[in-house]
Amino acid sequence: MLPWLLGLVIFQAGPMIASLVLSFTEYDLIGSPAFVGFDNYRRMMEDPQVARSVYNTAYYTVLHVPLAIGLALVLALMLNRITGRAAGVFRTIFYLPSMTPYVAVGVLFLFLLNGQAGVVNQFLALFGIDGPQWTTDPAWIKPGIVLMSLWNLGSTTIILFAALRNVPGELYEAALIDGAGPWQRFRGVTLPMISGALFFVVIINTIASLQLFDQVYTMFFGNQIAQQSYGDSALFFVVYLFQQGFQFLDMGYASALAWLLFAVIAVITFVQVKVGNRFVYYEAEER
Repeated sequence: MLPWLLGLVIFQAGPMIASLVLSFTEYDLIGSPAFVGFDNYRRMMEDPQVARSVYNTAYYTVLHVPLAIGLALVLALMLNRITGRAAGVFRTIFYLPSMTPYVAVGVLFLFLLNGQAGVVNQFLALFGIDGPQWTTDPAWIKPGIVLMSLWNLGSTTIILFAALRNVPGELYEAALIDGAGPWQRFRGVTLPMISGALFFVVIINTIASLQLFDQVYTMFFGNQIAQQSYGDSALFFVVYLFQQGFQFLDMGYASALAWLLFAVIAVITFVQVKVGNRFVYYEAEER
């Protein structure tokens, strides 16, 4: 266990403790840290950009998590119906987007969502729909980012697919004998039996949504001139944290922002665990 413990201390626990200490200082990465007490945390309460970035992040999370899990479940149900050699091929195809670098995905969707020549708006035009300006209109930027994030559902789909494969077939047979229809079998057998996996993907997708950074920064913050056209509509919390730490070299304030994010994620995860355990079926508890 020693190599793992060293990695934990050096690359995770150590930097976390260091950032906690820095959150009580004013530090520009050049001079020595100067202790300022709780000034950075008081500053967060008065910073309008913090409120804006929190709103954008919450907006994205509320939209992305249910849409991503719902679509991943549909894909997993489709995979579960495929048999033979084609099953492995389709599982690979569905998982491949998860291996694409986030920066590449951001650049790709910057072109796909282009308001004038993007493929998405060209597709909508086939049905007589005038597509919005996904990357410049403040009202459509966050929905466009949600649409982009649905590209990467491979991991969630495979987790739910594995859960579906573990549902005992005799339960479906018993439900069929009792006269249960497709929706009744799905609601009464499938959902309870995969509730543990659903609970898990809800938590990990929520955490990932609150930490969104790579794709958004690639799409919207590489061009400062373009950034002026949409204001703060794409300013997510981790993007603002990154700006404070590495653009403005205010590492003390950035560390305080990081610990705020850590606290928010911890609280949300705690609530999810407490609430989710009431609805999750654990087969071991029935024995």
